[in-house]
Amino acid sequence: MRKLLTLLLASTSLMTFTPATAAETNNGADKPKAAEEARTPLTELGKNDPYLWMEEIEGARAMDWAKAQNAKTLPVLQGDKRYADLEAKALAILNAKDRAPGVSFAGDGSLRNFWQDADHVRGVWRKTSLESYRTADPAWETILDIDALSKAEGANWVFKGASCLPPEDTRCLVTLSNGGKDAVTVREFDTTTKTFVSNGFVLPEGKQNYTWLDKDTLLVGREWKPGELTKSGYAYVLKSLKRGQSLDQAVELFRGTETDVSVNPFVLRDPDGKVVAVMAGRGVTFFEAETYLLEGDKPVKLDLPLKSSIQGYVAGQMVVLMEQDWKGFKTGDLISFDLAKLKAAPDQAVATLVLRPTARQSVEQVTTTRTKLVVGLLDNVKGAARVLTHGPKGWTSQALDLPANSAIGLGSTAETDERLFVTVTGYLAPTTYWLADAGSLKLEQVKASPARFDASTHVVEQFEATSTDGTRIPYFVVRPKGIKYDGQAPTLLYAYGGFQVPMTPGYSGVMGKLWLERGGTYVVANIRGGGEFGPAWHEAGLKANRQKVYDDFFAVSQDLITRKITSPRRLGIMGGSNGGLLMGVALTQRPELYNAIVVQVPLFDMIRYSQIGAGASWVGEYGDPAIPSERAVIAKYDPYSNLKAGQKYPEVFIETSTKDDRVHPAHARKAAAKLEELGYPVLYYENIDGGHAASANLAETARRQALEYVYLSKKLID
Repeated sequence: MRKLLTLLLASTSLMTFTPATAAETNNGADKPKAAEEARTPLTELGKNDPYLWMEEIEGARAMDWAKAQNAKTLPVLQGDKRYADLEAKALAILNAKDRAPGVSFAGDGSLRNFWQDADHVRGVWRKTSLESYRTADPAWETILDIDALSKAEGANWVFKGASCLPPEDTRCLVTLSNGGKDAVTVREFDTTTKTFVSNGFVLPEGKQNYTWLDKDTLLVGREWKPGELTKSGYAYVLKSLKRGQSLDQAVELFRGTETDVSVNPFVLRDPDGKVVAVMAGRGVTFFEAETYLLEGDKPVKLDLPLKSSIQGYVAGQMVVLMEQDWKGFKTGDLISFDLAKLKAAPDQAVATLVLRPTARQSVEQVTTTRTKLVVGLLDNVKGAARVLTHGPKGWTSQALDLPANSAIGLGSTAETDERLFVTVTGYLAPTTYWLADAGSLKLEQVKASPARFDASTHVVEQFEATSTDGTRIPYFVVRPKGIKYDGQAPTLLYAYGGFQVPMTPGYSGVMGKLWLERGGTYVVANIRGGGEFGPAWHEAGLKANRQKVYDDFFAVSQDLITRKITSPRRLGIMGGSNGGLLMGVALTQRPELYNAIVVQVPLFDMIRYSQIGAGASWVGEYGDPAIPSERAVIAKYDPYSNLKAGQKYPEVFIETSTKDDRVHPAHARKAAAKLEELGYPVLYYENIDGGHAASANLAETARRQALEYVYLSKKLID
């Protein structure tokens, strides 16, 4: 789920608080209309759908149907003469021992990493030293073996990370998922003894938000009582849990409402680990949040716009990203507040401009070292990084001299000094790991991933297509150097177009080996709805403007055909989650453009989406089907209701996971069932484990990718 506002506070004297309604507390931004539309009862939406039974996620009938579909699909794809070779190549790349591992700084002086390979299917959490990491064959020490843990406990654990208490980072909250679900179990772990703490903190399975306050206190948002969740399925009650307390002894600190998306705890710390602020963030919608400073006996709602997000704390400054115009600042600006002054007089705090991107730039990442702010920028969808320093006259900026025309990723920072890890990658350039010093601007390449395919045969180009309203839509083409512009190049087009997520250049050894090396062309479209050009690029595709996202995608598709890079016979498309919805719209609106469509863990039934899985949390993106005027917009592009008989649909490949508790597998199930009902051939694969990632381990990932590229080969190459 998108990170809802980062929360603050400067006291451990916390109190219970129930906020006012959004209309009462958002400075009038969303005052009730004089006459609201009558909402359609949710029970009326899709009530005549013959496939409602598929919404019972592990119901016997639904599972029998899914298994029967797998039994039909797998022999078709796995029986192809190419399948075994493609799966073996994918698995070899994913399991390769010489992969360059990314690492994170830990307060105990080590570098930590989570690793999976053929010998560690579920993975190991491990550590090494910086000196050892620099060598060709680092000496790793296991902290926690997830395979051994799963075997010992008879569990299906998937490691979802660990949150460690600074500054030493030796006491950690380890997050474990059953089969990859978003619902997790949290257990306190000691990295020194390498054991779970006896009588330590344990949070039973649930969708929950949590953070350390101090060594004996957690701040937790979860389902405290049965049903005490938002309509989206997330926590809206925040409590303080002391060491030794049972869950029913936790003390309530903050309460949202069930119509919110979620409530999240957050603390800001200085470089030495001292808490300087604690907050409660109330997610009013997926993209809007109120932030409360909890101090003394009276919570204070910070005077921030609903569309903004706290990015960090450095040099006494709280840094905030603006996602809407506010008090003279523009959408996309990075600003800061003096935290001490903000806490002393929240209603009088004055913000300072940190950085203002240009029209073709956006702030992609923000992180902090001991005294520096480091910002990752996108400049026409290409990466750059800047170091900013706060002084008496405000902020000054310097560039990190990283490779151009690449994607730049800001990694872990060392709180004790100015070091941070940075990744650099491109479609044809394997990922390299750099150690940067934000003080001296010195850069050292410490690791380079081996090449996994022959990139010498391809080139990368960036083009623009013109959408229906005249907007220029950039896209990247990775094509063979010797391509003949005769429309015959087998081409895979990928896009997402939602939730302010940018699609940036990145190296995929599997895609390169299974597609590019076999002569394929790969395209990524930077359509609206994403974050390539900041919040405004996302805003342009929201709710009533949703069709613009799809028009952008069709414009790129048509531009590829017009340039004779490919043709409908050779053009395939792929997308997952929100991108899976995009695939469904492409199927129903412009099927003549494509000969293959891979629909991954999709949204598909948009009339009922707010009632399925975590769908209610996405009303801010798509609109509310219960409101007639918004439902009318959704109904125009809803793939499920727009499937019709007698169309020239290509045979689609639909994938999902039974354990996906975010985008419910019913979307994929119902799409396949209705297509079959209408007489269309369809390939469907439901992986039992995997969650929203659709893969719980590397073997499952290799299987899924091999299935996809066999399908694409059959449709676009044969």
